Amino acid sequence: MTRQHLLLVGLLLFFAGVQFRMVDSFTLSEKSSHFVSAQMGQRGQSPSLWGNNAPGRKVVQPPKWLGLALMSVGSVLTLKSLSMSRAD
Repeated sequence: MTRQHLLLVGLLLFFAGVQFRMVDSFTLSEKSSHFVSAQMGQRGQSPSLWGNNAPGRKVVQPPKWLGLALMSVGSVLTLKSLSMSRAD
């Protein structure tokens, strides 16, 4: 991987982690909810991940540690890319 690719991946992971830390839950559209239900089946209904909402829509409640983990990995990758030598 080049320096620019590593920087881009690091920044994207860092900002995705910030996004996960700022929001409490995501509400999927009806089409996305049907797709997830079809892929996971009836046995995939985990109360720790899915919240209760209208029957046609699902609410995803990511764990709090996920944002911190993404921010940590993103910051390490960003710092690694900044420490790499430039290949001019």
